[in-house]
Amino acid sequence: MTAVCTALVVGGGIAGPVTAMALRRAGIEATVYEGHPSAADGAGVTLTLAPNGLAALRAVDAEQAVREVGLPMRRTVITDGRGGLIGTLPHVAVEPVTVGLWRDDLARALRERAEAQGVPIVHGKRLVDAESTTDGVLARFGDGSTATADLLIGADGIRSRVRTLIDPAAPDPQVLPLLNLGGAARYAVPDADPEAMYLVFGSRGFFGYWVEPDGRTAWFANVPDPRPTTWAEANQTPPDQWLHRLREVYADDVPAHQVLAHTDAADVVAIGSIESMPSVPHWYRDRMVLVGDAVHAPSPSSGQGASLAVESAVQLARCLRDHPDLPAALTAYERLRRPRVEKVVRRGRQTTSTKTAGPVAKRMMRIMMPLALRTFLNPERSLGAEQRYRIDWDAPVSAELAQH
Repeated sequence: MTAVCTALVVGGGIAGPVTAMALRRAGIEATVYEGHPSAADGAGVTLTLAPNGLAALRAVDAEQAVREVGLPMRRTVITDGRGGLIGTLPHVAVEPVTVGLWRDDLARALRERAEAQGVPIVHGKRLVDAESTTDGVLARFGDGSTATADLLIGADGIRSRVRTLIDPAAPDPQVLPLLNLGGAARYAVPDADPEAMYLVFGSRGFFGYWVEPDGRTAWFANVPDPRPTTWAEANQTPPDQWLHRLREVYADDVPAHQVLAHTDAADVVAIGSIESMPSVPHWYRDRMVLVGDAVHAPSPSSGQGASLAVESAVQLARCLRDHPDLPAALTAYERLRRPRVEKVVRRGRQTTSTKTAGPVAKRMMRIMMPLALRTFLNPERSLGAEQRYRIDWDAPVSAELAQH
């Protein structure tokens, strides 16, 4: 039985509600504190949830709710900007299959599952400070209110306030030289496989898309740009200007230019530069600990950001459940998670670098792809172990630690 009975979870996005649900199953009362004044629903941007992430959601009885708002993705089709096929990669032969979905749909499904399970989610609570005491932790919010509990968990994203409270010298996110934008077009790419994600190595940018059942095409664009651009800076540029720039960048690429021609400016979302977290030296201190993007955000190119966040939420709850000593629980949690997540972060960074390939590299890619698909790009070889990872909720953490 854990000595932790109550927890404050800072962040109501993806990791926060899952952490609270997992803690609740472990017998710990958890409340989620979200800085935004209300739930922010809307189109947002797209992401994928890998088989390992969906499997981890079973531990908190949320898998089905998420699958209902996603689309099964069984293969990835890679083309060049002229529409020429570079290669088709079948996904790892494992259930559940990867799903593609809108970030806001995922966050809403998780939030609703958490609330249905009795997890309180309080909005308008932006964390400004926290301090550990002899018998708990005190959190202070921007509206002047406070809250106390046995443990504070930072699920507050890549610009985590909790991370800087744990370690003021903690590293900042690493900026990669690609702008990330997304949106939806009122257009269905003709003859698109409804269970495929399409990746286009265009002449001046990287473009991805899939076709939705309602006839829209969900898309994202990665445009090379060496200037670091935050979300706030990206959103100082009006959406119609972003759309104009994208239409210029992809003017010679199919089907990107058709998709963008049918996209309204109101449906364009600017994220800013792609970022990932370098190795974070301190995952916890005293009665504060990190989960999700706050501690191990990979590049979106990894396809594992949300899945790793879900896994870490479940593993943290298991460690707290099985270790009555808090320092031992947090040490076990980091020991279980750090090697796996940092390996994925490295892979994501490498994958992102291929999106800036020049014309010669793209020609070589097309020539070498058939061999690559049989060897190092074979999904079973490159991603099989990563996506087949499963968490046994009922097993004691000590048994898993013995294998590390």
